[in-house]
Amino acid sequence: MIDNRVERRLAAILAADVAGYSRLTGLDEEGTHVRLRERLRGLADPKISEHRGKVVKHTGDGVLAEFGSVVDAVRCAIEVQRGMAEQNATMPQVKRIEFRVGIHVGDIIVDGNDIFGDGVNIAARLEGIAEPGGVCISDDAQRQVRGKVDFAFEDMGPQNLKNIVEPMRAWRLRMNASGSATAPIEPPVESMQALALPDKPSIAVLPFENMSGDVEQEYFVDGIAEDVLTTLSKIHELMVIARNSSFVFKKQTRDIREIGRTLGVRYVLEGSVRKAGNRVRLAAQLIDSLNGGHVWADRFEGDLDDVFELQDRITQDIVAALEVRLTFGEEVRVWRKRSGSPLVYEHFHKGRTLYVNFAKHTHAQARGEFERALEINPVFTPALGLLGFTLTDQARFGWEKDEATTYEAALECAARALAVDPNSDEAYVTLGYTRLYQRRHDDALAAGEKAIALSPNNAGAYHMAALFHSYDGNFRKAAQYEEQAQRLSPLRRNESMVDAARAKFHLGDLVAARDVACRVLTEKPRWLTAQSILAAALWNLGNEDKARVTVKKILAHHPNLTASRWAQRLPYRHQKDLDVFMTPLRLAGLPE
Repeated sequence: MIDNRVERRLAAILAADVAGYSRLTGLDEEGTHVRLRERLRGLADPKISEHRGKVVKHTGDGVLAEFGSVVDAVRCAIEVQRGMAEQNATMPQVKRIEFRVGIHVGDIIVDGNDIFGDGVNIAARLEGIAEPGGVCISDDAQRQVRGKVDFAFEDMGPQNLKNIVEPMRAWRLRMNASGSATAPIEPPVESMQALALPDKPSIAVLPFENMSGDVEQEYFVDGIAEDVLTTLSKIHELMVIARNSSFVFKKQTRDIREIGRTLGVRYVLEGSVRKAGNRVRLAAQLIDSLNGGHVWADRFEGDLDDVFELQDRITQDIVAALEVRLTFGEEVRVWRKRSGSPLVYEHFHKGRTLYVNFAKHTHAQARGEFERALEINPVFTPALGLLGFTLTDQARFGWEKDEATTYEAALECAARALAVDPNSDEAYVTLGYTRLYQRRHDDALAAGEKAIALSPNNAGAYHMAALFHSYDGNFRKAAQYEEQAQRLSPLRRNESMVDAARAKFHLGDLVAARDVACRVLTEKPRWLTAQSILAAALWNLGNEDKARVTVKKILAHHPNLTASRWAQRLPYRHQKDLDVFMTPLRLAGLPE
C-alpha cells in the first residue's frame, strides 16, 4: 500500500531576489549574471549555512532558504544585507545589486529537496514589498523575534499580498547605505501619533529632481535645494523641517499629503534643476499637503553664475505666497548677497558625506573637500563651518598631534565666516563646538544661544545648544532643546536622540535613556556614546548582566578603550556629573 501522506513541517522561510534585475541585465547581462553568482555563492549561501539554515534553491535572481529558527533567519538576512552594502560601496549606483528579503514562519510542504505551501508563498510576497536593501517579515515572525534581536522593525500595518486571501500584517527593517538598520521614517497609520501643525506656516523642502541625466550633477542639484531650505529656515515666522528629514524622500515617489503628515507640515516644496553648459533652469512648486493643491509654481532660468539670485527669487516668491512679513533685520540677514561659483556645492556635499562617517581617514578626506571648496569660494560659510567641525574632531580624537593649534584653526574658520556674515548661525555653532572641547563652557553656551536666535528653524543649532547645556550640567534645558531639534527633524535624528538619552539618564529617567539608546544602536551599533549610555542605564536599573554584556560589546568594538581615556574625552564641566556617568561603566567592567 502506497503512503500518499504529504510531509509537512513548521519552518522559517527566507526568500530573496534582486531589485530591478531586468534593468540590470538589460544594461549588462553577462556582468550582472557573474556578479549575482558571486554574491550568492560568496555571501548569501555561506551566511545561510553559518546561521544553521539550508539553501533550498537558487531562483534565477535570488535564493530560497529554510531555517529551523526565525531568529536565525532574521540575523542571517541582516548580515547578508550588510555584506551586500559593503560590496556595493565601490560600485556605481546603476550597477549595484540589491536584495529584497522576505521572511515568514509557518507550515510548509516538503517534496524531496523542494518546499511549497503558504509558508513559502507568503515569504515570497513579503520579499516583493520589501525595499531594495531591506528586510520585510510577517507578523508571526515578528512576534517570535521581538526582544531576541538587536533590531527594531517598523509596523507596516495590514498588507494585501498577491494570491493571499486575507490581509497580513507586515513589518519592515530599513537598511541604510552602509548596511546598518535605519530608524523607521514613518510609523503605521493605526499607531501613528500625528504631529500637530504649528501656529505658523510650516514647510518642508524636498530634494530637487536632477533633470540633466548626469548623475555627477546630483551634488549641484542637492545644493540648490538645500540653499533654498537654509534661507527659509532663517525666517522666524516659518517652521522649516531640517534637511536630514526632508531629504529622506530623495528618489521616492510619495503622495505629498503623506509626506506632510509624516513631517508634520502644511506646505511642501518640490522642484527640478536642469543644467546645460553655462545655463541653469529651475522649476519649483509649493503644495498644500492638506489637500494636494498648488499654492504657487514658477520657472526660473539664467546663467550658472546667477544661480544664487535664482534661488533667492524662489524663496522670495514662497515668502510672498505664504504672506509672511519679514522684519528689517531678517531682510538684511535672509537676502544676503553671495558670490562665487556654485561648483563649490560639489566639494562641500562630498565633504559632508565623508564627514558623517566619523572615521580618521574619512575626516581627512572631508577636510580636503572643504578646503577645495574654499579655494573656489573662500567665503562659502557652510564649508567654513564644517571645516571647523572637522578640525575640532581631529583635535579631540587625537587625529592631529598639535591639539591646541588645530583648535585654533577651527576657531579661525568660525572667525572667517563671521567676518563675511556676522549673522551666520553656522559659524556660531562651529564656535560653540570648538569652545566646548576647549572646556570653555560659558563661551559654548553663548554661541549656541546666538545660533538659535539667528536661525530658529535650525535643528542642528538646537541639538548643539542642547549638547553644550548637557555638558554644562543643565540636563533639563538639554532635553528641552533636543525635543525641539527632533520636531524640526522628525525622521533622521540619531545625533539628537543620543544626547536626549544622555539628558534622560542624568535626569533619572533610566528607562527612557535605555530605550532611546537602543533605538539609536539599531542604526549605528558601534556608536560608543549610545553604547555607554545603554550600559550605564542598564546597570542603574539593576540589569547588571545585560550591562556587562554591553560593556563587552563596547570593548569588542573599541579594544583599546579604558575608563580613564573615555572620561578624558567627555567635556563635562562638573566632576560629579562625569562620575555619575562613568561609575556604572566601571562597575560593569570597563577597565581603568
